[in-house]
Amino acid sequence: MSSEGQLVRRGFADPRRAAKMLDQLDALDAHTPMATDQLITSLSESADPDLALLGLLGLVEALDQHEFDLPAFARTLDMDGDFRRRLCGVLGASEALGRHLSVHPRHWYDLADPALAGTNPGPDDVAARLATAFDAENPVDALRVEYRRLLLRLAARDLAEGLPVDEVATVLADLAGGALETALRIARDDYFGQHPEAADCRLAVIAMGKCGGRELNYVSDVDVLFVAEPLENEPEAPALKTATQLAAAVMRICSAHTPEGTLWPVDAALRPEGKSGPLVRTLDSHLAYYQRWAKTWEFQALLKARPVAGDAQLGQAYVEQTGRLVWSAADREGFVDDVQAMRRRVVDHIPAADADRQLKLGPGGLRDVEFAVQLLQLVHGRSDDKVRSGTTLVALEQLTTSGYVGRTDGATLADAYRFLRSMEHRIQLYRLRRTHQVPEQEDDLRRLGRSLGFTKNPVADLTAAWKKHALEVRRLHEKLFYRPLLAAVARIPGEEVRLTPEAAKQRLTALGYADPASALRHIEALSEGVSRRSSIQRALLPAMLGWFAESPDPDAGLLAFRTISDSLGSTPWYLRQLRDEGASAERLAHLLASGRYAVDLLQRAPEATAMLADERELVPRGLEALQAEMSAAARRQEQPEAAVAAIRAARRRELFRVAAADLSSLLDVEAVGEALTTISVATLTSALEVARRTVAKGGEQPTRMAIVAMGRFGGHELSYGSDADVMFVHDPVPGASEKAATDFATQAATELRRLLALPGADPAVAVDADLRPEGRQGPLVRTLSSYAAYYARWSAVWEAQALLRADPLCGDAELCGAFRDLIDPLRYPAGGVAERDVTEIRRIKARVDAERLPRGADPATHTKLGRGGLADIEWTVQLLQLREAHRVEGLRTTRTLGALRAAVDAGLVERREADVLRDAWQLATRIRNAIMLVRARPGDSLPRNPRDLAAVAQICGFPAGETSRFSDEYLRRTRRARNVVDHLFWGD
Repeated sequence: MSSEGQLVRRGFADPRRAAKMLDQLDALDAHTPMATDQLITSLSESADPDLALLGLLGLVEALDQHEFDLPAFARTLDMDGDFRRRLCGVLGASEALGRHLSVHPRHWYDLADPALAGTNPGPDDVAARLATAFDAENPVDALRVEYRRLLLRLAARDLAEGLPVDEVATVLADLAGGALETALRIARDDYFGQHPEAADCRLAVIAMGKCGGRELNYVSDVDVLFVAEPLENEPEAPALKTATQLAAAVMRICSAHTPEGTLWPVDAALRPEGKSGPLVRTLDSHLAYYQRWAKTWEFQALLKARPVAGDAQLGQAYVEQTGRLVWSAADREGFVDDVQAMRRRVVDHIPAADADRQLKLGPGGLRDVEFAVQLLQLVHGRSDDKVRSGTTLVALEQLTTSGYVGRTDGATLADAYRFLRSMEHRIQLYRLRRTHQVPEQEDDLRRLGRSLGFTKNPVADLTAAWKKHALEVRRLHEKLFYRPLLAAVARIPGEEVRLTPEAAKQRLTALGYADPASALRHIEALSEGVSRRSSIQRALLPAMLGWFAESPDPDAGLLAFRTISDSLGSTPWYLRQLRDEGASAERLAHLLASGRYAVDLLQRAPEATAMLADERELVPRGLEALQAEMSAAARRQEQPEAAVAAIRAARRRELFRVAAADLSSLLDVEAVGEALTTISVATLTSALEVARRTVAKGGEQPTRMAIVAMGRFGGHELSYGSDADVMFVHDPVPGASEKAATDFATQAATELRRLLALPGADPAVAVDADLRPEGRQGPLVRTLSSYAAYYARWSAVWEAQALLRADPLCGDAELCGAFRDLIDPLRYPAGGVAERDVTEIRRIKARVDAERLPRGADPATHTKLGRGGLADIEWTVQLLQLREAHRVEGLRTTRTLGALRAAVDAGLVERREADVLRDAWQLATRIRNAIMLVRARPGDSLPRNPRDLAAVAQICGFPAGETSRFSDEYLRRTRRARNVVDHLFWGD
């Protein structure tokens, strides 16, 4: 007997308890001591020696209790090293199989069977053994017992002999097929025994998923479809009724819990129409559905379809005829969207708390391998029938042999997949429960590591191997799609796979590129050659192509990348930044593929890509720093055109900074409006200095000037496509004549507008002064006293409403303050606005609603003038300001949402209603910005072009593929907003 110290050295965690159990073993059979040194050695070599010893004691006690031949067992345990190794291996790795042996102790004979060391049983052998349950008194329980007996035999070989995991998975799939066949026989016997008059039918069971691919887990749902036909010249309806009863019975027989447990759930949810569709269909009905209604993911599922039970001829016909549809799926409209949706479903199904320990769905997990292989099959299997296997590892080998996957990559991916599947199998074996999560407890990890051969440092070595393989899977998942595209067009040395140009075009089409021929030319231009630049591009392109493919317009992203790279490719920092700063490359790819606006800005000055390297560089700059830079840049130029060109160049760079931050989700809607307003203030202030100097020609300047921001500019709510609505005000300096001062101010304002509107490399600035008194008929510039006289005599209520968004922001600070003091009594009237003026405001709003909407525009989707759009919300807030700002100081702001928050704080608006208005305003504003980012031209209505609409939806935060949900969400928010407007503005 070993001492406790020796037991510790042999791997027992609780040596005292182990010593007691070994004594109990010897006491149970006085004739043949069982606790021999050989037994202890075999126990110590198992995954969990303590668990193995506990299971062995339970088995021996069961043999003794049932008066089975315990001496024979003891002798075999002592004499047969293979038996001892198998038994200890099973008991140390599987608590569940240890319990099974304690309930069915005679099954130890299976582990001593000399034939167990031979080849794996074929599907016919497995089916024949399981079929013996049919003749038992209780065939359902007998099926479970026989299934577990065969499972025990397989686990013993797996653990003791180290069977390849794909062989284990094949036998498990054959076990499931045999169990389904036996269950169908039991169901038929029972059904026709009770209903001898029922119509007969042909029924085939089609395995799907892992069972169909002959790669089943130890514990897994078994996915199936049922297809049926009436017997010759018999009616269809009675036959389908019988088939449905039989199919339901098969599912119950396999899934039901009995005293002998259960086999596994049978899942028929992959059938046409899912759980809402009929359980059984005829072959023609299946085909009609797939031809008319099926999504790409359903054809992907059919990749693994395999007949396993019932009418073999019908099952084979099903697989052959649906197979023709599978291999044309990539030609279907919407294939790309469906593929992208499948990828998102993989990610979405990962519970956040489990993501880091998920073997199946986590990053670098089994599903990454399976999805990569299946997508490559759908793309290339159309024209190459040698890559159509339903088994992942076989298909991967076929893809490698056929040249769609590099040999080294194929072997690496296969090794990683086998290791991850082995981990999954051993985790499930412990309790025979369906799980794909790596355990966290030290004891569990230790047992798992030892079962996989990590005996020295099982926990650390297992974790390191797992992380290594997961990283390889993540790397190759990306590389499998995109790296071969480079080899198709570039002279890449080594053993890289070389796709034919046609195969490369097929792959690009499947990944969402609308013009694969052009895409290949861009790839070739970027990656061809042996220069350092080309080698870095080849390293970057697989990731970049993948990021482009995630966008609605990957072609545009790739073209823009080529253009930027042509401009900057020889610049040392550019490629180094993209290569070494992963976030920079991803940010650039996302930006380039999101739309034309940021790309246009970047193409005029590609060096701005440098700011993408650091998220902190995307923070919008403050007014003081920006204005100082623009003014300094302007003063360095002698000619006014060159001075304002320098200002506009700085503006363009800052617009790009804001757009990049916006597209990187670093700014909310209010922050974007504030940042764009700051850029406009700095631009107009600096340009006004240039214009004044130009008009003065070195002489005295007879007047002070200020620019009053109006509309969205004054509200600090500018969008990318907004004009700068302004009014010009001046105040003559002491001693200057008013006429000379007005002439100077008018010339300066005119020069300002001219300089900012000149054609050039940088975007022009449209300065719109139409909101001034008397509109276009009135003078461009007025003195402060002229404004005071006009407002005192002629001002209408609509002008007071317009002044709610007036904010003097540029020019002489004292004059700005004076103008603000002038207009405050007009826009915040003492006692509030008169009721007759409220009626006039409502009359004007009704006229705007009836007349201003552009012809052909949909009032439901027009973000500015549509129902529940920006105008509705802003007029509602402005009416509140006119009525209540005289007594509620918080309402004295030009910002719409700021005023809305103040109205809630003052109890003027219920928080619920304010939230509705805010949500609609933010989404409508976001959409207007997104339209400009996508098209590089303003737009107020939701795009009708599907690709533009998808791009706008993504910029607004909706995942790819959810364009319809985006449109529905906009309609929902604006509908609710209109109801609030009806209440607050119209008084309904």
